[in-house]
Amino acid sequence: MLPEFVELALPDRVVLVEYQRIACSLADAPLLIFIHEGLGSVSMWRDFPQRICEAGQYRGLVYSRPGYGNSTPRAAREKWQPDYLQREADDVLPALLHALDLGQTGYWLFGHSDGASIALLHAASHRATRGAIVLAPHVFVEQISLDGIKLTVEKYRTGGLEANLARYHAEPDSPFYGWSDAWLAPAFRDWNIEAQVAQIRCPLLVMQGEGDEYGTMAQLDRIKAALPHSELLKLADCGHIPQRDRPQDVIDATIRFVAAHP
Repeated sequence: MLPEFVELALPDRVVLVEYQRIACSLADAPLLIFIHEGLGSVSMWRDFPQRICEAGQYRGLVYSRPGYGNSTPRAAREKWQPDYLQREADDVLPALLHALDLGQTGYWLFGHSDGASIALLHAASHRATRGAIVLAPHVFVEQISLDGIKLTVEKYRTGGLEANLARYHAEPDSPFYGWSDAWLAPAFRDWNIEAQVAQIRCPLLVMQGEGDEYGTMAQLDRIKAALPHSELLKLADCGHIPQRDRPQDVIDATIRFVAAHP
């Protein structure tokens, strides 16, 4: 399936965003919007969105955030500020839904890592969100996250990671240094979205691998403390990418969750 492109007029710039629709003919089916991680893109999801949409009989929307994949790249000297995930939630996603004429009857969010944080922020302030499924979310900064990112920077510079990311991004430096520089900046150390997360009223399913190299179960526990109605699934034998390490468990849990909240 070839990607399409749509132009978005954001508050500070105009960008082209790469996207794919799945099963758009299923007009009355739940719509899942897939929001990728800090180094992700449409193509990096591989076939997972198609698999879960086929299994659950959902419609899907997969997109590459600005700076990622084949969307408009980050300007060479542009530095993403600590609120860049909030901007994705409040500016980019609403503009995309409006441009594609989606979301009037509600939608479900499916986010991974940075994308999970974006999903939480969007769900907190956009009541059209019918529910959210988030994998390996970040709601505050942990040292394990910073240590993992520092190791990833070394792999990018010396270990061939740049060549690998070039398979998924037109300009791999754009997402890599946008993401890593933002997270490793001193100003980001105090980033925390727990107050926003506490405002979520829609159903919420949170999944994380017990072997996650970028975060601990404290992320899930803090979400549960703020939102007692949230459902948690802690996955054994699973790292930071549950949709890769435990795909069938993620699919099954998602289908049960969506069916339980019609």
